[in-house]
Amino acid sequence: MSFQAYLDNVEAKTGKSAEDLQAIAIGKGLADANGLAPGVKATAIVDWLKSDFDLGHGHAMSIVAWIKGKRS
Repeated sequence: MSFQAYLDNVEAKTGKSAEDLQAIAIGKGLADANGLAPGVKATAIVDWLKSDFDLGHGHAMSIVAWIKGKRS
């Protein structure tokens, strides 16, 4: 599955784009404009996405990658 397919599936499941989820993560203090917030591990974001949006590990990791700057 391509990176874009993961992002498309996340949006279909949650109703939120990767940009939307990044903005929420920033609001929660898990991320900032440069990526993960200082001291925040990917696990914290994965746990949040699994809990609040019922995402699987791979789909949650695609959002972590997006937050870190991956775009393709």
